Amino acid sequence: MTISSGENSVDSTSSLSQLAPLEAILFDVDGTLCDSDPIHYQAYREMLPEIGFNGGVPITEEFYAEYISGKHNDDMAKLFFPDDHQRGLKFTDDKEAMFRRLSKDKLKAVKGLYKLKKWVEDRGLKRAAVTNAPRENAELMISTLGLSDFFDCVILGNECEHGKPFPDPYLKALEALKVSKDHTFIFEDSVSGIKAGVAAGMPVVGLTTGNPEHLLMVARPAFLIKDFEDPKLWAALEELDRKAGEATVAA
Repeated sequence: MTISSGENSVDSTSSLSQLAPLEAILFDVDGTLCDSDPIHYQAYREMLPEIGFNGGVPITEEFYAEYISGKHNDDMAKLFFPDDHQRGLKFTDDKEAMFRRLSKDKLKAVKGLYKLKKWVEDRGLKRAAVTNAPRENAELMISTLGLSDFFDCVILGNECEHGKPFPDPYLKALEALKVSKDHTFIFEDSVSGIKAGVAAGMPVVGLTTGNPEHLLMVARPAFLIKDFEDPKLWAALEELDRKAGEATVAA
């Protein structure tokens, strides 16, 4: 389900430079740190026909990308069981348990993640994981990737008044890290997540690890990248370093 980001019209080099000096980076988890969307998709493909959703016909990747990816489980419960919310929540809990079972030995870091991790650590930036995933899922993915000590905090959508696409989780992350939105940006891979970040007033770098470029662009990311090795990202980070250096000299 990896889809090439291709080219877009946004000048990625300058779109982050106004954030210098950078204070923090906020990361989504599912699909951003690891390419987990295919595993979620597999779980839904297996489980939704059992409850008769879509007439028992397995969902397509396009349906998953548009209506499921990045959404909060509370919204999924309403989609699958509009007249029985508690049954919907039970279904999503069962689906997440299946995801965790399927994830064993399958979760892999998005390409370039550890290169970016070193860049962040070398500059002493603050960082938070911000996710709509349940805590068990988030902790499983973060620990599997060896990032448990990397994040200063983990913000869960279900521990906020509203999850993504509302800005609440990202605003809570800014508060927890004690940083300014004017010196922070976000990595996201879903329409829901990009909308949340934009609504919180920060630039969002979108990853095309699991969702089509045309859908992501509707949510107005700063720019899109294929993965963390994308030259567009590193050009933007180099420009950030240059701007921060200029500010230091001027001071």
